[in-house]
Amino acid sequence: MIPVIVDILNVLGALAFFIYGMKIMSEGIQKAGGVQLRKVLSMMTRNRFLGVFSGFLVTAFLQSSSATTVMTVSFANAGLLSLIEAAGLIMGANIGTTITAWIISVLGFQVKLHTLSFPIFALAVPLLFINKGKVRFLGEFLIGFALLFLGLQFLQESIPTLQNDSETLAFLSTFANWGFLSGIIFILIGAVSAIIVQSSSAAMALTLVMSANGWIPLEVAATMVLGQNIGTTLTAEIAALVGNVFAKRAARIHSLFNILGICWMFLILPFFLEVLDSILQQTIYTNSAYTDAKNVPLALAAFHTTFNIINTCLFIGFIPWLVNLATRTVKSGGKKDEINRLNYLASTVSISELSILEVQKKAAHFGEITGRMTDFISTMLFSINVDEPEAMMTKINKYEKITNRISSELTEYLLKISKEDVTSKTAFKIKGLIDSCSELERIANIFHQMANTIERKRDEKIWFNQQQRTRLTDLLELINRSFDIGNENLAAAQDNPSGKAKALKIEDRINAQRDLMRQESQEKSSRQDYNVHSELIYHNLFTSLERIGDHLFNISNANTG
Repeated sequence: MIPVIVDILNVLGALAFFIYGMKIMSEGIQKAGGVQLRKVLSMMTRNRFLGVFSGFLVTAFLQSSSATTVMTVSFANAGLLSLIEAAGLIMGANIGTTITAWIISVLGFQVKLHTLSFPIFALAVPLLFINKGKVRFLGEFLIGFALLFLGLQFLQESIPTLQNDSETLAFLSTFANWGFLSGIIFILIGAVSAIIVQSSSAAMALTLVMSANGWIPLEVAATMVLGQNIGTTLTAEIAALVGNVFAKRAARIHSLFNILGICWMFLILPFFLEVLDSILQQTIYTNSAYTDAKNVPLALAAFHTTFNIINTCLFIGFIPWLVNLATRTVKSGGKKDEINRLNYLASTVSISELSILEVQKKAAHFGEITGRMTDFISTMLFSINVDEPEAMMTKINKYEKITNRISSELTEYLLKISKEDVTSKTAFKIKGLIDSCSELERIANIFHQMANTIERKRDEKIWFNQQQRTRLTDLLELINRSFDIGNENLAAAQDNPSGKAKALKIEDRINAQRDLMRQESQEKSSRQDYNVHSELIYHNLFTSLERIGDHLFNISNANTG
């Protein structure tokens, strides 16, 4: 009994070693190429085809489809992705995750890269002590790369060969001879393996090792791979539980896409594998994977990639239908369930370097929402419709509460990201975004105070002359321009010196306008028609607008390096 427990622990330990190496490698490449990956992700909202490409590229870098799908669910939850856009990204992630099987099959089984692991360590460890540029992150990536193949080697050694464990093989063979039912059983085994290790890549590695050691034939291994495609959907479904209805629907699209794909493939699997093996014999290897266990890993990698590409091509035209089906199967819980919010969704692989893009987009939207209050104030000041000012006051009260909520959500999310290991650039960006949230909340509070002042002006029937109205109009236009620049700098993926120059220029113009209005107000104080009440309110308003300009400049300053 004890030897069996030791063998099981050896397999689990080797698998844990493999997963840890994958995690280190993924986080290292995120830190080294985080800005470039964020640029790729920023393209994904254009259309479903670019979404597929973005999903593929990001997953190929992260080596985790679970991380990409959790991130997609998070984007849908925050209202930054429509369900159609999310579906494209999920399809691309399914293709991207197949790269792992090729890396393991070629470098792990054909090239035996684990023999170079210790030389890679010797090269990588010194890089960790170099703080120049991205060299240290390259060292982290190389260490993760070496650990991954060491883990794969330990996994190969911990699983006995046929000669050492013929009884287990005979036990497995009994399951393989039940026809259609055998396929169902091995799909379930594949799904459970992916659920337990919370990584389809790790479950795939285990399947590749078992097939290479001759434990399971090609058709059984392929069936398990199909099951792992189902198992990996559970990660997104669990992550979506704390999200809104859009997050749950995005996760459901992932499940539907994988399950429907597996259904059609399962029906033609024997024929499909024979055709694929025949093609591979003419291109990659000579002996059939049905007779030579050494070729099974390559056949599985080719099967995994081919299946996911064909499945994506089949369903990309039916994305609206998938969205409709997900909407029907995941009912909304009411208005509260449809509010777009940032939720920190956990993943087996850290995506802190990429999560910052989600916050940036939400922060830029926060800036747009706050900027709308400028128009509300303008309407309250200048509308000739007696009912409009009251309607605008209601809107400003509502927006002030909304901005408080968004600021709190963003700050909480950013603080959670900051607890993870991030690059100095990302840490600077996090600080800038936290400061920006605080500035936007202050701006909303100032607008609210201005609205109360304008209400008092209306109640007391105090009027501005034409010059005062013109000056306030000009200043409001400058504030609108400052909002545009501030929001551009908030959304920028990297340092933007030209954005800072624009912000400084508009800030100077706002200050000059304030000085002009102050001077004109002082000059009128000696005139007989001077209205002290009107001038006090006038002074209050243009001073408040100038303070908003200062806060907007602070936002640009915090996000432009």
